[in-house]
Amino acid sequence: MPTIAAPVAVGAEAVRYTPEHMALEYPYPTHPEPGTTNEVAEGVRWLTMPMGGSLNHINLYLLEDHDGWFVIDTGLATKETKRLWHEIFDSELGGKPVKGVICTHMHPDHVGQAGMIVNHFRCPLYMTRAEYYQARSFMTLGMTSAKGGWLGEQFYHRYGMSLAPMRSMRDAWKSRASTPGRPAEDAPDPLPMGYHRLEDGDLLTIGNHDWQVVVGAGHSPEHACLHCHSLGIMIAGDQILPVITSNVSVHPTEPEANPLKVWMESHDKFLDTPESTFVLPAHNLPFFGVRERLRDLIGHHEDRMLAIEEFCVEPKTAKDMLPVLFRRKLDARQTMMALGEAIAHCHLLMHRNRLGRTLDEDGCYRFLSIDPDLERRAHPGRHDAPDDAPIMV
Repeated sequence: MPTIAAPVAVGAEAVRYTPEHMALEYPYPTHPEPGTTNEVAEGVRWLTMPMGGSLNHINLYLLEDHDGWFVIDTGLATKETKRLWHEIFDSELGGKPVKGVICTHMHPDHVGQAGMIVNHFRCPLYMTRAEYYQARSFMTLGMTSAKGGWLGEQFYHRYGMSLAPMRSMRDAWKSRASTPGRPAEDAPDPLPMGYHRLEDGDLLTIGNHDWQVVVGAGHSPEHACLHCHSLGIMIAGDQILPVITSNVSVHPTEPEANPLKVWMESHDKFLDTPESTFVLPAHNLPFFGVRERLRDLIGHHEDRMLAIEEFCVEPKTAKDMLPVLFRRKLDARQTMMALGEAIAHCHLLMHRNRLGRTLDEDGCYRFLSIDPDLERRAHPGRHDAPDDAPIMV
């Protein structure tokens, strides 16, 4: 087990968070204060930046090299996050510059300040190829193009969503897009025009340690984690979270994608991670218990898919399935997010030849269970409780 700097303990044991179905060890009961860092191992510092909504934060990390620092993920493109980064630059880096920015994947809370930091220090950006170009595309096209055109309407209608809420959201996106822009000095720096490519298996030597790039997928196309065997630490981004489950969805940009398949395969791959590894996630608290958490995530999705099979003994749209997966009444935006997750589960079940899909006269897909072994496998009434609502992480 690695040496963890200054753990906060209760008695002689690290603080332990114990949900009903698992027990993970959490050496730190709270996050660092904004604008400060905690050293969690030799040359590894942990900080947080604010986010809206129930999550309220993202965990970011600093790796110390002999003559500078590497930033791991960057936070949202907001004035507050930019201000806090400059506090970190002034007070937490010991007068050494940032030598590089490493983004685990393309989501806005991870790449939002990448341009600012790269431009401020004139240092390189490191990402996997798929994540870099997906981020460029996302920032260029935005959500309006991705979900507001006829392809988006067709996609969501085929999976059971009525046109009215989609058109209402499209009008809201157009209204925001036509609003006069913020002052130039407040505008976020765009993603740098160039990057250094990370690939699965790459070794980055930072300070006295090697960090191996371990690539997963499903939540995003080519998510990079960093594993330091000598320290026994993995910086996991959104690939392995201890409490919440990362969003795995199908989107109109790739309507026949099967992201849950590669997500589950990635979990199988990460099960090779030593059990003693200290996991530094992008959300919630750093923890021990990586294999237990991975098995729990795999079991959770398998349980959801079996519940969907049991539900689809008669033809159902993906939207019909939402009460099976989520307990709360969802607004239009949440419904679109939840639908993406439901579709991902359906596509993997189709791949496994457990669901069939037809396109009916009303233009909607309907799914029907087709596995003759379902009756033996089913256990209605004994599934995981539905999630409260979808979380875009």
